[in-house]
Amino acid sequence: MEWNGARQVGMAGLAVLAVSALLLGGCSTALEPLKGQASRGPVAEMRVDQAQASALVSDYRRAHGLGPVEIDPALQRVAQAQADAMAGANQLSHTVDGAMPDRLARFGVTRGASVENTSAGYADMAAALGGWRRSPAHNENLLYRPMRRIGVAAAEAPGTRYKRFWALVMTN
Repeated sequence: MEWNGARQVGMAGLAVLAVSALLLGGCSTALEPLKGQASRGPVAEMRVDQAQASALVSDYRRAHGLGPVEIDPALQRVAQAQADAMAGANQLSHTVDGAMPDRLARFGVTRGASVENTSAGYADMAAALGGWRRSPAHNENLLYRPMRRIGVAAAEAPGTRYKRFWALVMTN
């Protein structure tokens, strides 16, 4: 499986974000279309049980002495737009649908700190979470103390190698 993670922390954290992007650049992977073709077939939104996703992430955070997260409909829309864009482009990316601050603003999200995990190929939320937990950068995002709100989404692209693309967005 391939994955990538990103964090954004307001204007004061842009330098940290830039350094993080350089350090994480090695795990940023664009997925190649099958044999030089664009994404084949339609992209379909895949229903993700937000309550289950929130519970899984909250349980994991509690096990590490952190507070839970709660469902945020605006963040779910941000995550769905990103999952759809990745599936449509057959590309694992944090910018395929624009920079994260712009995507958050497009959906009316104005919180100061945010993190995003993306992945591809996992069959369900539990598997995607397991992959993020095993990745140091993604795990750091899951356990970022200020996070309180969550949105998780997936999109299916049956004609692609990875079939499903996942996006998790959390804010304070």
